[in-house]
Amino acid sequence: MRVRLKRWSLAGLAGLAVIGGLALRPAEGEELAVVWKSRTCGCCKLWVQHLEAHGFRVEARDVEDLSAKKRQLGVPPAMESCHTAEIGGYLVEGHVPAEDVRRLLAEKPAVRGIAAPGMPVGSPGMEVPGQKPDPYEVIAFTPDGKTRVFTRH
Repeated sequence: MRVRLKRWSLAGLAGLAVIGGLALRPAEGEELAVVWKSRTCGCCKLWVQHLEAHGFRVEARDVEDLSAKKRQLGVPPAMESCHTAEIGGYLVEGHVPAEDVRRLLAEKPAVRGIAAPGMPVGSPGMEVPGQKPDPYEVIAFTPDGKTRVFTRH
């Protein structure tokens, strides 16, 4: 017995996805995080896993020139770390804990994003077995360069 399948055009499939509510949006309770990182960075992969474990849907994008991407997105040089994410219209720079990202999304402050500058030991993705975590701050930053402490860890 032969089964004949109708050919669908990409436009037709895209239309069905939109009509069916499947158009590139997170499932109920999930927030999409687009993460720009280096292909070879292990701690970035660990941070992606941290976000996924806390209910985020992650789309990781490996880029050759991460510094150029950070400049394009508007990450202040003093806030830079090893990866950059865009989540809910905000930038999240570096090893920011998922609970801080959730707070950012819930409170919706008038900032461009939050950052854990550098690579603090003990932050998500930067855990070192047998080593005590370093205290660190997550900093909120605005497009005009103003900063304030968002939370302390």
